[in-house]
Amino acid sequence: MQEHEELLSFAEECPLSVTVNGHLYEQPVPVRLLLSDFLRHEIHLTGTHVGCEHGVCGCCTVLLNGEAVRSCLMFAIQTDGMVITTVEGLAGVSNDLHPIQQAFQEKHGLQCGFCTPGILMTVHAMLHENPTPSEEEIRHGLSGNLCRCTGYQNIVESVKLAATYLHEPHTEVD
Repeated sequence: MQEHEELLSFAEECPLSVTVNGHLYEQPVPVRLLLSDFLRHEIHLTGTHVGCEHGVCGCCTVLLNGEAVRSCLMFAIQTDGMVITTVEGLAGVSNDLHPIQQAFQEKHGLQCGFCTPGILMTVHAMLHENPTPSEEEIRHGLSGNLCRCTGYQNIVESVKLAATYLHEPHTEVD
């Protein structure tokens, strides 16, 4: 019986070592803890929003080793040894707006802001993969992010502007 309890105890929590926005976090986490819950409740980064909890709205999108992923569909333990960037890490250490954030501000690419963190992270990954997307490619790239406020046109215009900002000399997608 004691052996079974030890196995159950081990299965309930596992050690996690993950870098989030440049900070290393090492702590035991429940094996069934979602990445979105780890970010929001364990390390208090509440910029990652949870909308549908089924991976269809895109609000919980973060970068995992540079790729956009839905944090509501992943267990935190799956990210062991990896690097995560959330919307809080987009600006970097200077706290100046990232060029993508600046473009969204200038082109009014948000209204209520609930979906914006996920969209920003999706756009970051999109522009890293394709620095000069067409409008059709932008719309396709954003198809997994739902926004009920903007009608998407200002979001598309924001992405176009962000792409030009990122092509200016000395500007990179971090």
